[in-house]
Amino acid sequence: MSTSVASHHSDYTGAKIGMWLFLFTEILLFGGLFLLYAVYRAKSPAEFHEATKHLHLALGLSNTLILLTSSLTAALSVSAIRRGQKYWALWGIGVTVVLALAFLVNKYFEWKEHIGNGMFPGSPALTSLSHGENLFFGLYYTMTGLHGVHVLAGAALLCVVYVFVNREKVNQHSYSLLENACLFWHLVDLIWIYLFPLFYLVT
Repeated sequence: MSTSVASHHSDYTGAKIGMWLFLFTEILLFGGLFLLYAVYRAKSPAEFHEATKHLHLALGLSNTLILLTSSLTAALSVSAIRRGQKYWALWGIGVTVVLALAFLVNKYFEWKEHIGNGMFPGSPALTSLSHGENLFFGLYYTMTGLHGVHVLAGAALLCVVYVFVNREKVNQHSYSLLENACLFWHLVDLIWIYLFPLFYLVT
């Protein structure tokens, strides 16, 4: 029995370390983009301020609230599985996935409107604006697009975990997969908390 417990503890610790290393590479990726944004904004502060007027603050704020709520439901799912409450763990995961999809739907309609108005990289409408505004939109599409891919990946991962919890392969005694999936989700939310003011609240 002691050998089994030690093995389980070792697997749990290894999975946790592996996830933190992966999250570190994600932080490096977005950190580089944040640094690039800071350099370009320092060079063109007025143009960045003008460009942000084309974005929808209400949609950006609603997406922020959606992701903050999703972090709460993700955390509740981990808390529930630790207590052996399978139903509430599934509920937390399910609501988190629904909120992730709501975020993506909002972002889809926002991008659709921008593109419909000709505001996309290489478009005549955008190239007619200043160089700084073009840089702003280039960063906007790159960073929010990359973040959107992470939201989609996080939602897909949580769907897989949902199946595992439902089949009790993830349970009160073995829940590292759910915990790690939620750690990834918290990082996705944290990145958006930085993206939101950078693009929607430029002063």
